[in-house]
Amino acid sequence: MNVGQLLKSVSKPGRYTGGEWGQTVKNKADVRCRVAFCFPDTYEIGMSNLGIRLLYGALNREPDVWCERCFAPWTDMEAQMRRHSIPLWALESGDPISQFDIVAFTLGYELAYSNVLYMLDLAKIPLTSAARGEDAPIVIGGGCCTYNPEPIADFFDLFSIGEGEEALVELSRLYIEMKERGTYTREAFLHAAARLDGFYVPSFYTVSYNEDGTIRGVAKKYEDIPDRITKRIVQDLDTAYFPKETFMPYIDTVQDRIMLEVYRGCPRGCRFCQAGMVYRPIREKSPEVLAAQAKCLYEATGYEEISLSSLSISDYTRLPALTEELLAWTDDARVSLALPSLRADTFTKELMERISSVRTSTLTFAPEAGTQRLRDVINKNVTEEEILNACRVAFEAGKNQVKLYFMIGHPTEVNEDLDGIFALSEHVIHEFYVNKRHDKQIGKPNKGGVQVTLSVAAFVPKPHTAFQWEKQDALSTTLEKQRYLREIITDRKVRYNYHDAQVGRIECVFARGDRRLCAALLEAHRRGVHFDAWEEFFSYETWLEVFDAVGVDPDFYTTRGFGLDEILPWDIIDCGVDKEFLRRERAKAYETKTTRNCMEACAGCGADKLGGEQTWCNRVLCKHKKEG
Repeated sequence: MNVGQLLKSVSKPGRYTGGEWGQTVKNKADVRCRVAFCFPDTYEIGMSNLGIRLLYGALNREPDVWCERCFAPWTDMEAQMRRHSIPLWALESGDPISQFDIVAFTLGYELAYSNVLYMLDLAKIPLTSAARGEDAPIVIGGGCCTYNPEPIADFFDLFSIGEGEEALVELSRLYIEMKERGTYTREAFLHAAARLDGFYVPSFYTVSYNEDGTIRGVAKKYEDIPDRITKRIVQDLDTAYFPKETFMPYIDTVQDRIMLEVYRGCPRGCRFCQAGMVYRPIREKSPEVLAAQAKCLYEATGYEEISLSSLSISDYTRLPALTEELLAWTDDARVSLALPSLRADTFTKELMERISSVRTSTLTFAPEAGTQRLRDVINKNVTEEEILNACRVAFEAGKNQVKLYFMIGHPTEVNEDLDGIFALSEHVIHEFYVNKRHDKQIGKPNKGGVQVTLSVAAFVPKPHTAFQWEKQDALSTTLEKQRYLREIITDRKVRYNYHDAQVGRIECVFARGDRRLCAALLEAHRRGVHFDAWEEFFSYETWLEVFDAVGVDPDFYTTRGFGLDEILPWDIIDCGVDKEFLRRERAKAYETKTTRNCMEACAGCGADKLGGEQTWCNRVLCKHKKEG
């Protein structure tokens, strides 16, 4: 039975057909390197990922490289593929991905790890690097999870650390050159790749352990490979690749809009935030380039919404100029501007006026903690007055729905900090009704009621952050805090949503894990575990059984605080931020001291060493005196 016949028996067949407008199809006779870009989740999730569009286009610009897409089949398609022995295929050609030269996975969240093994199994590619022969594809991983690649090290031949637009092109060129010279073997290629900047070959590094389970040391197989792998960055985003057109999905996707990457990095330095550290240094695109890219994609796709993508869009130093450039044509074209990740302290009436002339969604802010004391501990650098002022601006513009993101379980947290979450939401509601009474006095129309939605996640100590040494709350403690919040939130105008604490614990295990977790993933795969990121498939009990079967204690990675001088599993990776800087930040957290953001003063994180003249921190570094 062929794939076409299977489509009649599965949900959402558009996930599997390919053939979308904007896809790249090449003559196989002209191709010297075939890359299958695999996203370990469904088509709808993967097609919403900006990284896949950037890397797909950057690779396909090479005339002799062909990059195709592959996504995780849903369980109904999986059943049909196994029943009829149909291997996993790429959308553009329909060829099995086992026939490709390179199979590349993007790893954006830890709960996708089980899907990597699921897809390799469906593709009939040996699961472990050690089991692959000379004719097997090179399996590589990239994305933010590779800043600690150790829990999945056994399954990958190679990791691309950092930004891949230039690095993956360089790797494909190396592959082509070695094949054409006749010098290619798996070992020789991996050895050559390990000497390129930003590539990590885990099989070339042997990890030893102490009796207490901590890491004793790491030994290299070859002297000419680095002791630590430093991430790759793209220094000048204005000249970096960005697609002029993109593939248009046949079915609805999570982010069915133009995604415009405004800048990379974040100046804020929140002590819990991994992205704010690993994406440094800050690099901005110019408003002129961004406006031209947005207009180009609009004309190519007809999308009616543009999402300005960054970690903190209101920190973009040229945001007024950018919105002016965009509104010059988006207003008339009825194209919305979506501004995610807004910061309360930089949300102004001027900004609200600029975006209120087009359709916008509910505004979202992230106080992260309920009291000023705890916000200072985590270095959020935002006050309650700034939060209320941002809400006031939104209410004056006619908004009546605000979403607030919080996290529970931060170091030093006490019940008063939990009380502060509800108290802050009540203050936001009060601000709305004060504003509403003022509107009545000046003759404005009634805006109706107000809705404040609280989204509360559990703290996960992440690698390469000031809190990487901290412990996670015990599961029972997190559940008790969630129950406590549910009981004290009594106002019907406040909607309370919280993340599954069991999911947070498994995420923490794999975020802070080492290579011994590879055995757990392999055992989980044998038991049919996949789609862990989906509520209907996640099973905490199964994971506990798996850990017990392979002799892994999850508390070793969650409720155990790591030693400040301990060798950490991710120390093999250099994200650009110095470990000593993170130690200083941790100490300041326990002293309830804040660190000013990068726009006000340089705290000496070390990321400037990665960048040339185009990176933001090197352009302004001379203006700031380093702290500490």
